[in-house]
Formats: sequence, structure tokens, C-alpha cells
Amino acid sequence: MTATSPDPTGLPYHRMARYSPHHRWWRPLLGTVVLVVGSVLVTGILYALVDGIGWAAGYPELPDGGTDFGPIANTGLDLAFIALDLPLVLLVVLWLGRRPAGTVASVTGRPRWRWLGWCLLAAVPPMVLLPVVAGFLPGDEGDGGGSDVWAGWQTFLVSLAMLAVLVPLQSAAEEYVFRGWLLQAAGAYLRSPWLAVLPQAVLFAAAHGWGTPWGFADLLVFGVVAGLLTIRTGGLEASIALHALNNLLAFGVSAAYVDGLASDETAADASWQLALIDMASVLLFAAIVLRLARRRHPQHLSAPPPEPMYAPPQGAYWPYGQVPGAYGPYQQQAPAGYGPYPQQPGAPWPYPQQPGAHGAYAPPPGAPWPYAPPQGNPGPYPPPPPNATVPGPAAAPGAAPSGPGGPSPAGPGAAPSGGDGCGSGALGAASSSAAPGDEPGPVGPSPAAPGDAHSHAVPRPAEPGDAHSPYGRSPAATSDALSPEGTNPAAPVPDDPSSQQPRRSQDS
Repeated sequence: MTATSPDPTGLPYHRMARYSPHHRWWRPLLGTVVLVVGSVLVTGILYALVDGIGWAAGYPELPDGGTDFGPIANTGLDLAFIALDLPLVLLVVLWLGRRPAGTVASVTGRPRWRWLGWCLLAAVPPMVLLPVVAGFLPGDEGDGGGSDVWAGWQTFLVSLAMLAVLVPLQSAAEEYVFRGWLLQAAGAYLRSPWLAVLPQAVLFAAAHGWGTPWGFADLLVFGVVAGLLTIRTGGLEASIALHALNNLLAFGVSAAYVDGLASDETAADASWQLALIDMASVLLFAAIVLRLARRRHPQHLSAPPPEPMYAPPQGAYWPYGQVPGAYGPYQQQAPAGYGPYPQQPGAPWPYPQQPGAHGAYAPPPGAPWPYAPPQGNPGPYPPPPPNATVPGPAAAPGAAPSGPGGPSPAGPGAAPSGGDGCGSGALGAASSSAAPGDEPGPVGPSPAAPGDAHSHAVPRPAEPGDAHSPYGRSPAATSDALSPEGTNPAAPVPDDPSSQQPRRSQDS
């Protein structure tokens, strides 16, 4: 028994057919047809098989055409064939109802054995009161139609053992069919508990045969009360307990007399006196169970029904339920996020970049595309070897070396042209004025005449306040003296080798 408070969003017992996310309006109807047809077919096949075995074994034949195995064996076969409806109901609930088979037992999805024990205790007083009061009734209308001769202890004990095993199964099977499947099938279309219990109660009374009106009314009251108790307590435990003890009492009294179990009379053939006493005992049991329910609080509502497995929102692609704007079945990142890794705000795809990165990354402001090396960074290419000369075309003997703009047209010893934009520059003048054998003096940049263009070979002197030269070298670096081989070992390495311009070697 579950003593926890039920979820108000759950379903009552008679609405449990809608507990499945695969519920359709036709499933309860189709399941009822399959259950009735399957029960008739299984029972007919088994009776035909048993009759064939009895005919082959030479047992006598009953008036109705069946085989007479004796009162105890015949009663046991009848109870066993009815008990086979129990697994048939579970299969119909599981296959056609598309829901757990335990939902026909209770709203918790399983039998509640502790609550069943309490219901059995509650059924004891009414079942003891019933035979005591019935013993004072005049006549023998309700004794089952047998004789008043004692059957003997051996027969009686064997009958009780068979009844103790099969009657609970037979009673549970009937409850699973009528208060289980049929009640839930009607509840799939009817919300009112009072309307949902009526169809199964009428069918339950009709299944026992058409006897006396009082007997039919007694069975009808039993079906209504058992159905309401099932809905109120949320399971079949109360109705199974009442039905099992009632049948054990009726069959036990019949088994005490000779041929008592061979009688064809049922509860539908009860007299009005016995019917009234039986209805009073049923109402007394209901009062006791309701009082226990107020104290024990059995769960009478189910958990919230499960959602359909595939319920995508409008416009999503089957079979995955998509979040608006998401792609595929996987969880997506926040808007503007790329890939499965967290991104920094404003970082380009697909990797988060640091400010001032090179190449395809965001350059610093004012840097030329595509390379933006920071101050002192040689960039993406390896720098040339420090203090190394760059080979160039060989000059004629005695001719002054030309600047980067081309060879000088002047002959040996000629001074460089100050106004020529492509002149040899200061380096050529220094080499041409030196006599053979003289030590070379320091070479520096020649000042440019007014209006002259800057020399491509040697940059102009930096004016005070000017920034670095366009090639990234300071004025001090350009005024260093060169050795006869064209290099100065003591000259510092420029900060930006990539901006260093190649020089032609000076011929001796």
C-alpha cells in the first residue's frame, strides 16, 4: 500500500486506459472484442481437449455432453478455465492497450499486497456474519441444491485444498476482467465514476446466468459496490478480497455436503432472503474499507501520464523533438556560439582569438593587411642572417657601385649626381674618392639637395622629432661605417629584419 499523497495531475483508476501515450479511441473496443473472443476460444478448446481425454479413458458422460470426472475434479476444471482469463487480460492490456500490464491492478502499476491484506481483514466480519444469519432462515433455498448428508472429512478436506488454490485465482480473474479491463474501457469514454461502473456491473450479473430477479439484483449491487471501491481505493485489492472470501464461503459450504459441488445453481439463483443478507454484507464490507481508506490513505490517483515518445513542436523534423532554431538531435549552444566549445564574445569562428593576432585573425588598428606584426616581431617569415651581405651583379673594375636604383653612368672617380633620383648615393661617392691603398673612411648618408627625390639606396637623415624611417631603421644605424667588405661587425642588428633593404657588395 502506498501512503504518499497522490499527484493531482494523475488519473483515477477508471481512466487508466488513457495512461498510455499510444492511446487511441478504438483500442478499448478492440481489446474488449479480443478478450471475449479469446476467452471463448481458449475455454472451448480446453473443454474439447479434456472431454476427448475423458472419453478415451472411459469416464461417464454428463447430461450436457461433457465428461464426468467427479464433483471435485469437475469443479476444479471449471475454476481453472476461468482463471486462465487472468493472463489473457494482462496480454490484452500490454499488446492492445500499449501500457504496462500492472496498470490494470492499481494506479501504482502493481498489486499492493499490504493493502490487499488489510482488505482481507476487512472482509472477515461480513463473511462470518453472512452464514450465521443465513442459518436462521427457513427452508433450504440457498444451500446450493445438494443433499443434507455430510460428505466426510476426507472429501471435505480435499475439496477445501482444491478450493483454496483455485478460488483466489478464479476470483482475481473475474475481477481483472470486469472491474479491471471493462471498467477502464468504459472509463476511457466516461469521466463520471458512477457511469463507468454500470456497464461492467450489468455484464457481471449477466455472466452468472439469468436466475431469480433477487439473485440478479444481488449480483448487480455487488458489481456496483466493487467498482466504486476500486475507483476510491485506486486498485482491485478490495474487490478481489471480497470476491475471493465470498466464493470460498459459498463453495466451502457446498463441499461439506454430498454432491454439493455438483449442483448447477449459482448466486443468480439465490432467494430474496439470501440476496438481502448478501447485499447487507457487501455494504458492511464497503463501510469498513472506506473507513480503512481514510486512515491508511491508499493511493487512488496515478502518477502523471507519460508524454508521447515523439512529440516534436510544430515545424520540427521527425523523429527528434527540436528546440526552435536548433539543428539535429543534439543540444545546441547559446546563440552566436560555434561548435561544441565555449566562445569568447566577438571571437571569429571557429577558435577564440587574442587581440592583435596575425594572419586571418583580427589585426591591430592601422596595420596593413594581411600581416600586422607588433613592434619587434619579425612576422611570419624567418629573418635573414644578421650582418650578412646580399650578393648582386658584379660591377666593372674601377666603377663605383650603383645604388638600388641602377648603375651610375659616371666613370671612375666621378662624383654621384645629387639631383638624380636613381643615383649611386653616398656609398658610391665614398668608394670612388678613395685612392688605392688608402684606408676607407666612415661612410654616411649624403644630404639631399633641395627638391631632390629621396635616394632609393640610402634614406634621408631623420629630422628632429621624426619617427623611424620608412624601412624601420634609425638614423644612427644608417650612419654606421662599413668595413671594406661592406659590413660593420660592430653595427647593431636592426629591430625589424624584414624591413632591412638588401645592399650590393662594394668591389675593391
